[in-house]
Amino acid sequence: MKHKQHSIKWELYGYLVGFVAVMIGILWMFQVVSLERFYKMIKIQSIKKSADTISKNIEHEDLETLIRQLARQNDIVIKIVDKSGNVLYGADGSPDSILTHMSRAELYEYYQALENDGGSNLKYFTKEDFMKNHGIFIDEKKGTIQNFPPPKKQQMFESILYSQLITRKDGSQVVALLNTNITPIDATVDTLRIQLIYITIILLFIAVGLALWISKKISKPIIQINESAHDLAAGKYETRFEGNGYLEIQELSNTLNYAATELSKVEGLRRELIANVSHDLKTPLTMIIGYGEMMRDLPGENTPENVQIIIDEATRLNILVNDILDLSKLQAGTMQLTMEPFNLTESIKHIMKRYEKLTEQEGYDIQFGYDGAIDIEGDEIKLTQVIYNLINNAITYTGKDKKIQVRQISSEERVRIEVIDTGEGIEESQLPYIWERYYKVDKTHKRAAIGTGLGLSIVKNILEAHDARYGVISHVGEGSTFWFELNRIR
Repeated sequence: MKHKQHSIKWELYGYLVGFVAVMIGILWMFQVVSLERFYKMIKIQSIKKSADTISKNIEHEDLETLIRQLARQNDIVIKIVDKSGNVLYGADGSPDSILTHMSRAELYEYYQALENDGGSNLKYFTKEDFMKNHGIFIDEKKGTIQNFPPPKKQQMFESILYSQLITRKDGSQVVALLNTNITPIDATVDTLRIQLIYITIILLFIAVGLALWISKKISKPIIQINESAHDLAAGKYETRFEGNGYLEIQELSNTLNYAATELSKVEGLRRELIANVSHDLKTPLTMIIGYGEMMRDLPGENTPENVQIIIDEATRLNILVNDILDLSKLQAGTMQLTMEPFNLTESIKHIMKRYEKLTEQEGYDIQFGYDGAIDIEGDEIKLTQVIYNLINNAITYTGKDKKIQVRQISSEERVRIEVIDTGEGIEESQLPYIWERYYKVDKTHKRAAIGTGLGLSIVKNILEAHDARYGVISHVGEGSTFWFELNRIR
């Protein structure tokens, strides 16, 4: 089953709105749901830190002032008592502190309990329970303490009492008692909740608008590129890609514009190749048909010369078809190479002998110069085809003097083969393209004197299959030198 695809604009829109919703959820979690927990944690950290400060400064000459500062800054009640329950130092806070109403006996009990608890103790309890046990009620309206039961609707308070045993330099021990009330935060939570409701509504409106704007801004160039890509796929190679605003989009546009330009070139070259190949196919077929009809219809025309022309044109046609098939196999990677050691110099000599008839009849001057016999490892048949194609190309484009040089130059590790003609040469700007499958320097089709005109594409693919270096050196009016290099066997 094929899933329905969504537009990138709505994908981005959904992600951005979802992100804002998650952020709002986290805000609610921390500001409302977990507010009481964080509040308690901060209070506990505050009194423990104050207790540590007192422990470190227990011998301070102005300890009383330090205790008062800590009590005022952290809104806590502090008392320092000895083992008998006597208060040595103290900083009283509000009258509703449970530590304010503890008796000497209760303070003594805390001292005794600390020795069993390991030196510190933290207790939670409601202030109402403590007041009830002591028969005390705080009248919040009058700010006075009354000795009668509290009203049923009085708000519950939670109190924290932290005690820590401190040893002085003389070995005596005292107890630091710190008490703080956790003020009911229901009203605070209600206030925050109302504020967050308004904030949530405002943020959602902003998020929806901002997400819509951002998604549209980001997706617009991508959508434009997609539409242009459809035109390119339909064969409109003049299509231009405009992707501005982002580096990646701009790079993609440049790449696609380059691809469109290259596809346009390939399409033109493909049409040109079809026209040229059709011409090369049509010429021998026309001659074969013409001479065949002449030999059939005209008495005395059934001569060996006419038969030889038919054979030659059929051979040319067969070579053309084989070259097209070889090129297709090489580019598809389906043609296998037979890598074996062989003498390259001797192979070139055998090739030169096959051109003797051409040199005699047509006046071509083909010379082979070498500096010794060289052995290499490769596919001898395919490399022989490379040399044939380079010589045939030189024969087709050489100058009026019809001179062609084949040179073998060897070094300790490599051997270089050069095929030099004296033709018109190739412009420097055209040199990188002459190896391409459909490329032709001379746009006016010229029938090859020998071969099919597809030789350079075949040469390129065979040499690349052998990991060989290859190239061409050419200047207008000075001829061309086609070369390749292979590793030699030493």
